[in-house]
Amino acid sequence: MYRILIADDEGIMLESLRSSISSQFGGVCEIETAKTGRAVIEKAETFHPDIVFMDIHMPGINGIQAMKEIRKFNTAALFYIISAYDKFDYAKEAIDLGVEKYLMKPISKKTILSVVEEAMTKVDKNRRQRSDQLRIQEKLETVIPVVESGFINAILFQNEIQDISYYRQLLDIDTEYGYMAVIQFGTDYEDGRLVSPVGMNVKAQEFYPELRELVKAAISPCIVGPLMSNCISFVVLHEEREVPYEERIEIVENTRALATRLERRLGAKFRVGIGKIHPIEELSKSYREAVRALTGSRSRVIHIEDMQQNGVYDEAFPGENEQRLFRCLETGDPDGLIQELNAFFDWMVRHYPDDLNNIRLKVLEYIMRAEQIAFEAGAVNYGFSYRKDYLDIAMSCTDYEDLRRWFQEKMVSICCTLRDQKEEQSDSIVKKAEAYIQEHFDKDISLDEVSREVNISPYYFSKIFKEESGENFIEYLTRIRIEKAKEMLENPSLSIKEVSAMSGYSDPNYFSRLFKKQTDMTPREYKARYGK
Repeated sequence: MYRILIADDEGIMLESLRSSISSQFGGVCEIETAKTGRAVIEKAETFHPDIVFMDIHMPGINGIQAMKEIRKFNTAALFYIISAYDKFDYAKEAIDLGVEKYLMKPISKKTILSVVEEAMTKVDKNRRQRSDQLRIQEKLETVIPVVESGFINAILFQNEIQDISYYRQLLDIDTEYGYMAVIQFGTDYEDGRLVSPVGMNVKAQEFYPELRELVKAAISPCIVGPLMSNCISFVVLHEEREVPYEERIEIVENTRALATRLERRLGAKFRVGIGKIHPIEELSKSYREAVRALTGSRSRVIHIEDMQQNGVYDEAFPGENEQRLFRCLETGDPDGLIQELNAFFDWMVRHYPDDLNNIRLKVLEYIMRAEQIAFEAGAVNYGFSYRKDYLDIAMSCTDYEDLRRWFQEKMVSICCTLRDQKEEQSDSIVKKAEAYIQEHFDKDISLDEVSREVNISPYYFSKIFKEESGENFIEYLTRIRIEKAKEMLENPSLSIKEVSAMSGYSDPNYFSRLFKKQTDMTPREYKARYGK
């Protein structure tokens, strides 16, 4: 069916056009009429015409103005102007609006039927094009996830550069840089980490399409990878090599909002690790950083640049025991490390009782890997000859218990060094923040401003500050301001209003309420008791 709308202020003209069109095409069209510009706009909103015959001169809103309004919500309608006036200005505006023809009154029945037939042919053509576009889009919606998964796999499995270049062409990637994020999901949190039973993978297969849509809606432009165990990776394309501090914070906050949306919609728990920006061909580095961010922190969303340690967590052989061992090392847990180290050493001896040399090699590998973790975290220095006696010591251990003792001694030493360094770094961040607050307490400072000063995201800074100081940012700032205010109130030359402003509070009434809440005295009472 074709929907035809006729607008003319002359009733005779309306009926003539309606009758002519209906007599020839009544079986395949619906016809509506309007006599004013306002009426035709209102009619078009509900009728959704395919073809519009519009008189220019109508009461109130003229035909040109009416077409402009209709174009705002109906871009597909074909417009035909009917007018008794041959004015160049109107014709020019009509062309700008994409009018099909400018018809001069009087219009013969033959002419109007010819125009309607022509218009119907154009409507059919437009509908076919739209249908073709939808079919292509439908196919693309099936193909694109496969292509995007191939691109992510090419990055993760270090395929040839030309393979990545091929995917860049397929996905129309014209930027040179990007970063990767890894979404991890499970059923619940356990000590800050996700629990992901086997059945979770089945559920993930069901919610993957919706997860993919949610990620693309929240973060653009991005390329979402396939489901791998309990993780999904995605690439976010970026124009620049570096990310300013403000943008990095925005990335973290947007990702936190995404994680919350995913949990609300999909009925699972989510954590996200975010890597740094790298050239497209080197995005595997960003992936490893995102994984490291996830495994090295218990935060729900963590950017690698917010982490104070950069130890690499290798998910390869020998499995979960190895993962727990290095997790204990990185988090500075010597007791847990000893337990996991002995369990792993017992495993080697039990499975390879006659392979002392390979066990020596594995011990050396782990010690050097642990030292590399400590080196990347800035906990130790490195010199070429620092390990010159390691091989001799390992070879001199002729029985397993001697080798175990040396292995444990070296690993625990590294673990304690990492623990101390992490505590010092967190302590340093908090001390720097406290010093900044002490210096600027009288200003309108915020958590965002202080976290920018110490160069980590507000969320992560808030977490560290609370852990190290025992107070959240607002509690600490309020305490400092009130302590400073108490000192100033003891000065008889300063008024309460002046003390309020000098303490960082522009509203004296709010300052008084807060002061009383903190000290059980109003500023006036405190000044009366302790003022000199």
